[in-house]
Amino acid sequence: MFESEFLTSTEHSKDAYRKLIARAVQIVCESFPNQPYCGNSPAALAEAVATDFLPQREGSWDQIAETLRAVVANSVAVSDPNTAAHLHCPPLLAALAAEVVISALNQSMDSFDQAPIATVVEQKMIRWLCTEAGLPATATGTFTTGGSQSNYMGLLLARDAFLLKHWNWSAQKSGLPPEARRMRILCSEAAHFTVEKSASQLGLGTDAVVRIDVDDHFRMKSSSLRSSLEALKTQGLLPMAIVATAGTTDFGSIDPLPEIAALAREANAWLHVDAAYGGALLFSAQHRNRLAAIEKAHSVAIDFHKLFWQPIPCSAFLVREVRHFDTIRLHADYLNPEIHEEEGIPNLVTTSLLTSRRFDALKLWISFQALGREKLAAMIDRTMALANHAAIVVRASRDLELVCEPQLSTVVFCYISSEHELDADRINREIPLKLFDRGVAVIGRTRVQGRHCLKLTCMNPATTEAEMERLIELIRSQGQECTGQTVDP
Repeated sequence: MFESEFLTSTEHSKDAYRKLIARAVQIVCESFPNQPYCGNSPAALAEAVATDFLPQREGSWDQIAETLRAVVANSVAVSDPNTAAHLHCPPLLAALAAEVVISALNQSMDSFDQAPIATVVEQKMIRWLCTEAGLPATATGTFTTGGSQSNYMGLLLARDAFLLKHWNWSAQKSGLPPEARRMRILCSEAAHFTVEKSASQLGLGTDAVVRIDVDDHFRMKSSSLRSSLEALKTQGLLPMAIVATAGTTDFGSIDPLPEIAALAREANAWLHVDAAYGGALLFSAQHRNRLAAIEKAHSVAIDFHKLFWQPIPCSAFLVREVRHFDTIRLHADYLNPEIHEEEGIPNLVTTSLLTSRRFDALKLWISFQALGREKLAAMIDRTMALANHAAIVVRASRDLELVCEPQLSTVVFCYISSEHELDADRINREIPLKLFDRGVAVIGRTRVQGRHCLKLTCMNPATTEAEMERLIELIRSQGQECTGQTVDP
């Protein structure tokens, strides 16, 4: 017989579970890094990780606790004010509490008999999100693992709708027709790399992606989009979909959605809005108008593990018409037999690319309940205000150059030195590496028009202006050290 402490099925095991959760929380609190990163190299980490993952005999809980302490201590502290590299948020405490419930219940969101109330919660949450985005009553969606999956789903449904409309063709049944080589996807030069990734996975190839020029704020130029659509027409090529970005990864730039929506309608092209980052503005009274016309989209991607402060993963894909899910619908007798639909039993596997998946809607629901609309809006607005403050500090620094005014909560800039102009790229590559190796800061890096740049991503609304100023000063000091200069005050 197995000891009941291994399974949450008896009173004894429930007591063991309570103790383990309490101990795990204690380990996290005691071992949580007191700086952005400990500074260990990949080689040092590899040496510290034991390779005997499945010992012959069970280990003691003290040994397991030591393993957990090592993992916690060697991780990036996402809540540290000096952790500002990626769209990688510190999670809300309410969401962490919900994670415990999600894991303990272990509901699987593919069939109703595996997740009864969870299915209803997700359906209602998706319907509510569609309403918040201004989508019609015919809209629906699904929770996803992130923007990459959501963008793929948008282009998958766009492809299938295009094939059905133009050639009465089912890719699910027959693969791609020869005419598919003429299909094109248009997006801005600053759009996410998953547009090409999706095109390759959908059998269209990366050559099917047409990148459109951007303006000085890295937003798609609607005039260039119009010119590209006209050029495709003269070449006998077919605009299958247009991807508008509401919050680019580097700059947070929001494409001109009203103009793009009008052009998409003229071209009879599917409009997918990648709002993985900027979708949070739907809940900001101050900035929501920047997403005007998002309600005209055929599909929308929103990430909640960015500016909604949810533990990864937590994202949603919304689609304007529920019928578009028909092209990916399949039935399995053991899971979601067709008779269930006739009986009104909802099995969410028919609207997802995944089969087994987590009850992620719960943590978002609990977080919304804990925060309320006003506080959520204030947190979103605060991160944008922090980015604007950082830009002011950067602009005032003689050895830093602001690349672009902040559009959301990111700040892109460069370290400059008149004495080391030829080494500028080397210095800007070295600064984040040196800070990370020292464990004092985790900042971003990117390339803009072939130039190496630094990036701060403001994801922590609890960070103060003074802490932001100290981080920028740390970057300046590291830059001066890389150039061999004396660090000035």
